[in-house]
Amino acid sequence: MRGSFRAAMGVVLMLGSGAAWAQDMFDSGRLLATGGVSQVEGAGGGGLAVWSLITGYGSRDGIGVDAHVTYVPLSDFSLLTEGAAVGLFDRVELSYARQTFDTRDAGIRLGLGKGFKFDQDILGAKVRLFGDAVFDQDSWAPQVAAGVQYKMNDRGDVIRAIGGRHDGGTDYYLAASKLFLAERLLVNATLRETEANQYGLLGFGGGNGGYSTQFEGGAAFLPVRSVALGFDYRTKPDNLKFAKEDDAFDIFVAWFVNKNLSLTLAYADLGDIALQGRQDGAYLSLQVGF
Repeated sequence: MRGSFRAAMGVVLMLGSGAAWAQDMFDSGRLLATGGVSQVEGAGGGGLAVWSLITGYGSRDGIGVDAHVTYVPLSDFSLLTEGAAVGLFDRVELSYARQTFDTRDAGIRLGLGKGFKFDQDILGAKVRLFGDAVFDQDSWAPQVAAGVQYKMNDRGDVIRAIGGRHDGGTDYYLAASKLFLAERLLVNATLRETEANQYGLLGFGGGNGGYSTQFEGGAAFLPVRSVALGFDYRTKPDNLKFAKEDDAFDIFVAWFVNKNLSLTLAYADLGDIALQGRQDGAYLSLQVGF
């Protein structure tokens, strides 16, 4: 594991120590799986899609914190994401993620060199606006949250060379999630205002346009309380003239071992990336928290 994940995990372990004040503050008062997992940009949700649920298991009187590492080996590329997030009083979520996109052998074909890497930092914030996914079972109204993700890529020269306008950008989203406890089913829909090319890994904006409204959503079914089966679907902008950007989806199984540990395994298809053909493969994620 890289240093950033070890550091984030160290903070999680320190905060979750057995001191009495920590036991009261980190109350783990919410139901198992209601914090979701860490999605690819670090927010609480599915693999690709943000949910309106706040990460962690802190109740309205507590705090939840987690750290995660996710690895996505694709046909010609790979993506590594490490980060941490905190949920405050089931109302506010703050997150940080570091993404490393490795071009592997495709870097040679793209003229960048073998193993050329793009690194991206993502700072996120989410606020629950109204609704309660667990307690509003007598209503069809979902839990709704608004969020923002600020992204900064370290390859500005390359991004401008391929037609991107910026090496940094901000996504804005509105997410709605409805949990049907009796049916053990969660349904989610999110609208995202973004100009990110391949989630920002290839910069922001381009000759084909800038900000546009994109959709992400999906569903998760729990055959037993500790296992979720589901899928995510996400549309993406098509801003770069040199390469068309496709929609993405995944099919996942998440095992919530307990409130401190979850494992996610998925099949992910991110579509064509940088004229290298369809990019699909496994999605592996580990999350620890309190």
